[in-house]
Amino acid sequence: MRRPLAVLTLLAALATAGCSGGATPKAATRQVPAAADTFESPDAAPSEIPSAAPSGPLFTPTQTVTMNVKGFWSWAYYDHKTDQMYGSTPYTTSDTASMAKAWVAADWLRRQAESGKQPSSTAMAELSRMIRDSETINTFKYHVQNGNLTSIKRMITVCGLTETKGTQNSWSLTQMSARDVARLAKCIGDGRAAGPKWTGWLLNEMRSVRGPGRFGPIEALPADVQKTTAIKNGWLARDDGQWHIACMAVGDGWSLGIMAHYPSSLGKDYGAKTCREVTKQLLTQH
Repeated sequence: MRRPLAVLTLLAALATAGCSGGATPKAATRQVPAAADTFESPDAAPSEIPSAAPSGPLFTPTQTVTMNVKGFWSWAYYDHKTDQMYGSTPYTTSDTASMAKAWVAADWLRRQAESGKQPSSTAMAELSRMIRDSETINTFKYHVQNGNLTSIKRMITVCGLTETKGTQNSWSLTQMSARDVARLAKCIGDGRAAGPKWTGWLLNEMRSVRGPGRFGPIEALPADVQKTTAIKNGWLARDDGQWHIACMAVGDGWSLGIMAHYPSSLGKDYGAKTCREVTKQLLTQH
């Protein structure tokens, strides 16, 4: 189903308990502060509040983010140093597609270490291709070994997610808000997801993403920052007639989540550009 053109203007604001996120395809929607575990209805009417001070030299997450796009989009920026979340409301969810592979790998590796097991070279090669090249053929195998839906529930608990919902027999259909994506990215970056033994390896793989999965936030960042930024994106044209795009990035002291879905006729690059342009607008100099 096609959605009308929506001009979405979202004003990032400081969340009182470290979180805000989500967006709505309605026009002229602005962010409001909310408690970390508060869900705001998509029909809620946010109000404008004063901007907070910038969090640092790389990003200014209190800037107005304005996009003229069709369909749904949402973003969240997490300042790890201040433990503050900025972004759009309400906290609408969209599916992760291949972005969830980062958790599948992290959960499997951490549990292997906790069991005192050393993964085989074959397993490590499969996990590497799953992250770097977004190879899907072995993802479900590791997801099942993780416990299937139990693994997604574990992700919610381990990473402190508030809007995420899993689907039995699918990692790809996991529903996440943009702020939960930013939380997951921090969870990967600080070692909770993959554990102390494998976090460095996983971040290196995510910094080495290549091919069609290397798009979005990474394209907007300065060259020196790109080298230290870990990413994992999701992209899929689903049977609902929409492209579903998910972008996740984690750098030095920050993480970013962007979600979008829109008519399939617009193609993948339409959503990739949305992720890139949101990031560009959040940069202090752009």
